[in-house]
Amino acid sequence: MKEKKTIVLAGNPNVGKSTIFNQLTGRNQHTGNWTGKTVEISEGICETEHGIFRIIDLPGTYSLYSRSPEEEIARNYLMGEDFDSVMVICDGTCLERNLNLVFQVMEICPSVMVCINLMDEAEKKGIRIQLEKLEELLDVPVIGISAHSRSSVEKCRKFLETAGKQKNCLIPAKDIRTRMKEAEAVCRQVVSAQPYPDQRDRKLDRIFTSRKTGFPVMFLLVVFILWMTIFGANGFSDFLLTVNFWAGEKLKIILEQMDLPRWFCGLTADGIFRVTGWVVSVMLPPMLIFFPLFSLLEDFGYLPRAAYNMDRPLECCKACGKQALTMCMGLGCNAAGITGCRIIDSPRERIIAVLTNVFMPCNGRFPTILMVISIFFTSGAVWKSSLIPAVCLTALIIFAAALTLLVSRILSETLLKGVPSFFVLELPPYRKPQIGKVILHSVRDRVLFVLMRAVMAAAPAGALIWILANVKENGSSLLAVCTEFFEPLGQVMGLDGVIFTAFLLGFPANEIVMPIIIMAYLAQGAIGNVTGLEEIREILLSNGWNLQTAVSFLIFSIAHWPCAASAAAVRRETGKISWMILSCLLPAVTGFVLCSLINILLEII
Repeated sequence: MKEKKTIVLAGNPNVGKSTIFNQLTGRNQHTGNWTGKTVEISEGICETEHGIFRIIDLPGTYSLYSRSPEEEIARNYLMGEDFDSVMVICDGTCLERNLNLVFQVMEICPSVMVCINLMDEAEKKGIRIQLEKLEELLDVPVIGISAHSRSSVEKCRKFLETAGKQKNCLIPAKDIRTRMKEAEAVCRQVVSAQPYPDQRDRKLDRIFTSRKTGFPVMFLLVVFILWMTIFGANGFSDFLLTVNFWAGEKLKIILEQMDLPRWFCGLTADGIFRVTGWVVSVMLPPMLIFFPLFSLLEDFGYLPRAAYNMDRPLECCKACGKQALTMCMGLGCNAAGITGCRIIDSPRERIIAVLTNVFMPCNGRFPTILMVISIFFTSGAVWKSSLIPAVCLTALIIFAAALTLLVSRILSETLLKGVPSFFVLELPPYRKPQIGKVILHSVRDRVLFVLMRAVMAAAPAGALIWILANVKENGSSLLAVCTEFFEPLGQVMGLDGVIFTAFLLGFPANEIVMPIIIMAYLAQGAIGNVTGLEEIREILLSNGWNLQTAVSFLIFSIAHWPCAASAAAVRRETGKISWMILSCLLPAVTGFVLCSLINILLEII
């Protein structure tokens, strides 16, 4: 009979805790080379020859003092839940700093194990750790591993079997300065370091974090990622659109041959299937390229450098530099970026980051934005070169970041006044990305996750759109009635009633904005057989679109209410409906004011 135990994994951010959790449990929780990634508790099962272990992965935290949500989550779990032992994961390249958390855990937990990870990187830097001596000084079991090594994983599995067998006496609580001195004294006895000749990290940091080259490099990296995304996604997206409309026609024929009600056939084939198929066709290709490339930068260790570069502008806005990390996450998914705001310690600054994250264009908005840029700003050159759309989209992202900073400053001076907090931002060592694993995990954990959520929103939205387009009142569809009602408001913004209605109905998922526009313009009960950029171009131009309309559309794409998932995330993270309502009104009012002002300016010019 195998014994069953519960083991808790604790540790500082960026020590490889999630990697160890994945290796032990096979859960494949996403790992990243940047601080503050894990903000929730994960759970998995690890079975060895002699035992079955329930592994609990706590959020990464530097201490158990409740300054931030992840620290509070970790502390409350360790003090209030039942478990057999805590395994504290430490970074072998900076053991002294990690021992501070070890001592805190030993103050409240009677069974503690210490796992020194990244021993391979420590060895490369000339750092030697006497594990037996450390075990003797701490009086707890100690093991040294390299989480990416299979032999180390097996070694760690064996180490789990000793959990709970050795109980340590709870050490008395100390003041912070005393604990730091004790950590320094322990490291002086067990750690020896030789001169580290490899200055690669410092040389790269002179490029990535320099005041002269930091922002230009950020700009070029974003352009490169977007260029690769556009270059690789266009043809695949067109192919999927063609397949989608062909399959929709076949599905409708099959349903009609089954003598099903006509309204049911239309609702299913023309509404749910076609709208969902459009979302998949325009989202999947760019995500398959963007997310893996973004994840490779993350695994390489560049994102903390980007946050470092953004710290000064955010400080000028009286916001937290960690907000830069959540802004990066928002480029993939605003709901994820809002959840990631938990890494910000100050409640005031955390709410600022939550409320402004929607200004960063998520992956769901990219396809429509790129479509408009390609039609009106490149003269159809997207088929010949994807560099111009990439530069335009990068400029739009810079505009979105600037808008985020501006609104953050306004909030910090009015509704959310306060003194900016300080924080420690760890710049992890650069690491060679594990290309195969990164691509696999980004596709599975990010692409499919975001796509499934979009599909779940698009399916009922497709049904609603079909109903609005086919249910008529006085000879006009409900969709036409809505567009006519919002026509004056749309005109003030340099748009029209169709576009404004499309944004309203796109609340479940930003990806369905363009399908609604096309359906309304064609006055059809379903999305027409539009399979290429040129066909969409003709439809838009024939319905009054021009350069002014395109500019207003792009601005409102950046600044309008969040999608349903993002709004729910705001409600969940803030705990108040009032903040969720403000998160919808704030960008919407900002977008309305900007579009109206630019519309007036362009008309004068």
